[in-house]
Amino acid sequence: MKTLHIHAEKLTTKHYIGLLIAIITIALAFVSYFKSQLSAISVGIMILLILLMLLLMIKQMNRPSISFTLTFMHCQYHSRYGGWTTTWHNIADIGHVALSTQGWYTSLPWVGIRLTNYDDFISTICPRVASRILLEQRVLLVMALKSQPDSPYLLEDMLFDDSPFITTNGEQFRGLQAMLANRMRYNRIFFGFDFFIADDVIDRPVADFIGLLRRYKAAA
Repeated sequence: MKTLHIHAEKLTTKHYIGLLIAIITIALAFVSYFKSQLSAISVGIMILLILLMLLLMIKQMNRPSISFTLTFMHCQYHSRYGGWTTTWHNIADIGHVALSTQGWYTSLPWVGIRLTNYDDFISTICPRVASRILLEQRVLLVMALKSQPDSPYLLEDMLFDDSPFITTNGEQFRGLQAMLANRMRYNRIFFGFDFFIADDVIDRPVADFIGLLRRYKAAA
């Protein structure tokens, strides 16, 4: 499998159209108000400058800040905060996250990843990314706990569990690493996955992205 770079787009076509309409409306209103005081050349220059500003805004807002790199060996996540990486052989399962409520399953806009072991993933993940995972993915635990009122776990215990974590290989994690490892353990209990990828950081529907990851894993 060839190396593939995936970039999430910040703006969709609807955003472009809305932004364009807003800029044009403001420009026309400005021209209409000052048309008696401006020459045709001045109006033309002003409109040109506004269009250039629009193009620069679109380019700046649409810069890919988050991406995935898929190779024949590994899956790597990038962001302006840092990233994480894992080999395909260390991924046990990839699937669409679903919430179970009294026998009914509701699909959520997240891709779930279950690892074979935590050692390499926890050891190499960027601390800032680990912190963001803990913050951004806590909503899933909240939803899971609300759907299972008889759960023996308390929300605050799961969200802030920094007790030392010992892996199957005997390695011990403490601090932020332990908190992430414990969170992954709770995620597996409730969802069957260790951590998640939100649909707003990928460039295609969740089902298509899952299929893509599975093809790379199978080829590895």
